[in-house]
Amino acid sequence: MVRELCETYTKLSDTDILILEDLKQMLPLISRAIKADVFIDCLTNIPNIAIVVAEAKQSQEESMYQYSVVGKFALGENEPAALRTLETGVSSRDLKALTQENKTVRQSVEPIKNKKGQVIGVLIIEQDITKDIKRDKEMEYLLEATEKLTETLSTLKSAENTIIHHVNEAIIMFNSKGIATYCNPEAYQLYKKLGYQDEIIGLSFNNLTMGGISFSGVIHKDIVNVVEVKIGKLSLRVKYVAMEDKNEVIGFIMIIKDVTEVKEKEMELISKSVAISEIHHRVKNNLQTIASLLRLQSRRIHDGKAKQAFNESISRILSIAITHELLAQKGLDHIDLRTILERIKESIMDYVISPEKNITIHIEGDHIIVNSDKATSIALVVNELLQNSLEHGFEGREEGNIQISINKGEIYTRVTVIDNGAGFDTKTVKRKSLGLSIVKSIVEERLYGNLQINSSHDGTEIIFNFKNE
Repeated sequence: MVRELCETYTKLSDTDILILEDLKQMLPLISRAIKADVFIDCLTNIPNIAIVVAEAKQSQEESMYQYSVVGKFALGENEPAALRTLETGVSSRDLKALTQENKTVRQSVEPIKNKKGQVIGVLIIEQDITKDIKRDKEMEYLLEATEKLTETLSTLKSAENTIIHHVNEAIIMFNSKGIATYCNPEAYQLYKKLGYQDEIIGLSFNNLTMGGISFSGVIHKDIVNVVEVKIGKLSLRVKYVAMEDKNEVIGFIMIIKDVTEVKEKEMELISKSVAISEIHHRVKNNLQTIASLLRLQSRRIHDGKAKQAFNESISRILSIAITHELLAQKGLDHIDLRTILERIKESIMDYVISPEKNITIHIEGDHIIVNSDKATSIALVVNELLQNSLEHGFEGREEGNIQISINKGEIYTRVTVIDNGAGFDTKTVKRKSLGLSIVKSIVEERLYGNLQINSSHDGTEIIFNFKNE
C-alpha cells in the first residue's frame, strides 16, 4: 500500500519509498511504546496537501480513530504541524490538529529524510486532548449556565488562581446592596480603558453600570439578561446574572465582553459586500453595453462567417455578464456553480436555440461554491461547449439532448458536458476549432485542470476539472 500510494500521489523515488516501507514495519512497536496513534504522511503533487501512507493505532478503545485513514488526504488548514514539517524539515511539537474524522488531537511531527537529507515524509504521533477540550468547555459553561455560574463564582471569588480570574470576559460581582465585591483583571483593564481611576471593588453599581441599567432592575430580574452598549469606540456585550441562595437574591454578577473588533469586522464585511456588489453590477452593465454595440455592428455585416464570429463573441461576453449579475445580487465574491450554469442554460435557450428545434439542456449534480474568477472561467468554458454542441453537433437535426453534470471530489470538481449529436473527429477538429482552443486554454491556464474529449457518431462527451476552493 505504501508503494502504491507513493507512486500514485507523490514524486518520491524508488529508494525513498523503500525507506518508508522499512519504517512502516516499526510503527506498531512505536505505537505500543508511547501509547499513541502513529502515522506516516507524504507530500502530494498538490501543494499544501499530504496523504497518509501508513498507520499504527492503539487498541480500539484507546485509539482516536474508528476507521483506517491510509489513503486519506491531510490538508494544511487541518494539520498545520504535519504540513509545516513536510515543507521545512523542522520538527513540530505538541500542536493541535483536526483528524480526518473531525476529532481534535495534539500532534508531534518528526521529518523522515533520505540519505541526501531531503524530507520524504513525516512521522506523526497523535494523542488525545479530550481532557484539554473538556476543561475549555467547562470554562465556557461557567460563563453561560446561570445556575452553575452563580454557585461557582460565589464559592471561588477569593482565589486568584481560579478560572474566572483568567477568562477574557470582564467579571464584576456585586452584593445585595449593589457594591462591587470582586473584579477580575480583565474588568480592571476595561474600566481603566474607560478612564476610571478608582479601584473597582467598593464602587456602587450605579457608578459601574453599562447602558443605563438600574440596580433595582437587576436585583429584581426585571431586565433582559444580555444587552449591547457602545461607549466611545468600544462595543460591549453585557450580561447580568443573579446569585441566589435558597430562592433569595444575594447579589449578582456583571459579565462584560469587548466585541469592538467583532463589530468592526462586521461593518468592514458589510462595506466590502456593498463595494463588491457595486463593482460586479458595473462590470455587468459594461459587458452588456459592449454586447449591444457588437449586435448593432453585426447587423451591418452581410458575410455569414463574420456575422457568426460576432454572435459567438457576443455570447461569450454575455456568459461573463451573467456571472457578474449573479454576484452583484448576492453582494459576495462567491456563488453556487449550478446557479451560474442554470442562467447560462436559460440564455442559450432564449437566444441561441431556434424555436423550431426540440433541443433540451439538463443540469444535475453537486452544489459547489466558487469565487468570481473561477466562476467566470467556468461560465466561459460551459458556454463555449454548449455553443459548439448546438452549432456542430445538431446541425441539420430537429431534436437532441445535452446533459451537464457536476461532481465534487475531495480535491477536484469534475464537470461533464454530454450531447447525443453527430460527433466529430477529435484529432482534426481540435486543431482547427477556435472554440475548443479557448476551452483548452482556460481549463489549463486559469482553472489549472485537465480537459478530456471523447466523440463518436453517437455523440460527444467533454470533461474538464478544477481544484476546489
